[in-house]
Amino acid sequence: MPSERAPADPDPLADLFWSVAGRLRVLGRATLAPWDISPSHARALGVLLRQGDLRLSELSDHLHIAPRSATEVVDALQERGLAERHPDPHDRRATLVGLTAAGREAGESIRAARAAEAQAFFGVLDDDDRAALTRILTHLQTPPGSPTPS
Repeated sequence: MPSERAPADPDPLADLFWSVAGRLRVLGRATLAPWDISPSHARALGVLLRQGDLRLSELSDHLHIAPRSATEVVDALQERGLAERHPDPHDRRATLVGLTAAGREAGESIRAARAAEAQAFFGVLDDDDRAALTRILTHLQTPPGSPTPS
């Protein structure tokens, strides 16, 4: 009588990738817990911290989300006193979004906590493995047909 075995996993690499991504998501949410902030709001804080004041359309481009979604993110950050809207000094019709002092402080603290989280998570890899993983992930995030970043 033939033994019944489960079919071979068609793509164990994808399963491993999603498993690691899931662990990173869980760690990321735990890291953000002290600020009671969502990952999407933390990403917006990070963009504004790096880029400075932006129009909503520019912020949505950086976050790769619809402008309407960027408006909702900024509304939530503004309600918490982390971001503010103000007129664009170069175009009276436009509005810029920037961080408040509390937003800059929260953004810097989150950046430091995430750096520590990444160091703890990826710290099990030696320098060569980290470099190889960075190279591979950079290659995979580049759409087919696009020039690979050097």
